[in-house]
Amino acid sequence: MRVVICGGGVIGACTAWFLRRRGIDVIVVERTEVAAAASGKAGGFLAGDWCAGTPLDALARRSFALHAQLPEQIAGDWGYRAMSAYSGFVAADSDPRRDSPSALGWLSDGVIIAQRIGTPKTTSIVHPGKFTSATMNGALALGAELRLGRVTGIVRDADEIAAKGVEVEGSVIEADAVVIAMGPWSLLAAQWMSLPAVYGQRSPSIVYDTGADVPADALFLEHEDGGNAVSIEVFPRADGSTHITALSDVAPLPLDPAAVTPDQDAIARLQAMSERLSPLFRPEKIIARQACFRPVTQDGLPLIGKVPHSEGLYVATGHNVWGILNAPATGEALAQLIAEGTTQIDLSPFDPARLSPLDPSLLQAR
Repeated sequence: MRVVICGGGVIGACTAWFLRRRGIDVIVVERTEVAAAASGKAGGFLAGDWCAGTPLDALARRSFALHAQLPEQIAGDWGYRAMSAYSGFVAADSDPRRDSPSALGWLSDGVIIAQRIGTPKTTSIVHPGKFTSATMNGALALGAELRLGRVTGIVRDADEIAAKGVEVEGSVIEADAVVIAMGPWSLLAAQWMSLPAVYGQRSPSIVYDTGADVPADALFLEHEDGGNAVSIEVFPRADGSTHITALSDVAPLPLDPAAVTPDQDAIARLQAMSERLSPLFRPEKIIARQACFRPVTQDGLPLIGKVPHSEGLYVATGHNVWGILNAPATGEALAQLIAEGTTQIDLSPFDPARLSPLDPSLLQAR
């Protein structure tokens, strides 16, 4: 059996690895490079129980456990480490607590820590780009193949039902099954099959070189920006970098992932907010000013499973802010579904058939 995976992000990499562990032939087709989009520019924060009470709970718990196991199974160092997480806010100029020392000594005065919301048993982090690359390399070491190119269509049987491969810029790669895992660019696949809409939400971020000065404490803070309360997230990583993000917005999705750029005004505002948080976030410490598009669906849940009205076609996208967290369990479940027809985790909440398919004419109008 041969499976073609369209997309070299974290979902595609994890799916490839779990399929190869089952001895299934795998070819990954990636347009730009491995971890080119959100899989390389996300925060990498992991939480085991933050989806409790939602349809994502079982997927998140299984994936959180897999993240802890994978460093022993895949070669490479992607900075997996347990960490604490805190919520709080930045006191406004008029707030008498503006000059109060922060409970965390590396933060500036007036950064108020309200509560601990994650412990090293329940929250952790990885470097997403390094994790994605290591997982893809692990799949390649097991015999998977990576091909660069743009997927331009699905090859079907004479009845136009079963997938028989993919078109890649005029060439055909034959397959017994095809997985669409192209993040927000999975939207393009609606031209070739019945898929619900997938939207891209742009998230700007700044990465600082903070060395060992910032401890393993993730922060979720409310910060006043122009009279509005803005949520800002701070993720210190084991490699000495700290990822800070806020000010997500909706913007047109470029057809080429390599063309994604941040809004310069958003980056300037984010930098000003970061400098208010700690003297460690100085301009000369900036490693990257960047943005990525997170895949989002109409109801906020991912699409994981068989594509409606087709045979041998599968999709895995729409994970929103939990893409890095839920990638291992998603890859494991897809491998089970493709190989055995059943899964350890109930995927019914993520069935693509639950949502109306996108009208392809709307996509062409773009």
